Amino acid sequence: MKIRFGVGTGSGSDPEDLPELVDRLEAEGIDSLWFSELIYAPAVDPTVGMAFALSRTDHLKVGTSVAILPGRHPVLVAEQLASLAALAPKRVLPVFGLQPATPQERDLFPVAGRRGDVFDESLRLLRAVLREDDVDFDGDYFTVRAARVGRRPARPLDIWLGGRAPAAFRRIGRYGDGWLGSFLTPAEAAAGVAAINTEAAAAGREIEADHFGITLLLAPDGIPADLAAGIAHQRPGTDPADLVAGSWPDLHRLVDGYLDAGLSKFVVVPAAGKPLDGFLDRFVTELLPRQN
Repeated sequence: MKIRFGVGTGSGSDPEDLPELVDRLEAEGIDSLWFSELIYAPAVDPTVGMAFALSRTDHLKVGTSVAILPGRHPVLVAEQLASLAALAPKRVLPVFGLQPATPQERDLFPVAGRRGDVFDESLRLLRAVLREDDVDFDGDYFTVRAARVGRRPARPLDIWLGGRAPAAFRRIGRYGDGWLGSFLTPAEAAAGVAAINTEAAAAGREIEADHFGITLLLAPDGIPADLAAGIAHQRPGTDPADLVAGSWPDLHRLVDGYLDAGLSKFVVVPAAGKPLDGFLDRFVTELLPRQN
């Protein structure tokens, strides 16, 4: 399996730093840059960020970690992805999720039914339009006739999904091409890989073995008390050190555990949200030698 490490911008990233960050990533030969969908934060919108980064690079891949699909029309999303892929073939890595992590942002993505059902149908329509021309689709939430995007990628884009609940694993197995998890222990990640593969087999599908990854938060000077408290509230009984790296050695320890669990793609996000403040230099030294 190809082991790859990318950089996540996180919630505290400054848009003014993005040009320098993109140029550094390209110059250092780093695999990928990932944009989170965080509306009420200074972070750049994922689609805008991806377009910007692609426009000034030749090799850097870009992805979303994650963007929200329910609440958007899948045909419009397909057009955006196809446009990006036409401008930068093989460098667009979309990952979609069910809803924003921040409760106050959830009203910004309204749906007309049960969110999980809308997500499933959105994925079916999105995948159809990215793979076929003149799509006719009759669903519970979307109806289209002769839908198409301007220029479909020669190779259909892989659609990865986030999530860590059983319903997410079912969805990934049925409709996804890969999984980007987050805030999971290595043991939980291994169980997730197994559950996804089981669901895929039941649906007559197969997820490629190197299409499993995770977003990892790194706090190199120790896990801050407020972050530890938030983890304790969300994941009672789970040691924060099994979810967040409190140092570079801890990051390697977690990576080793995730590799054993069957994961091979890693998005590393600086907890402070400042990738240019020493983080990137250490990233190159610590992680690029681990790629194969």
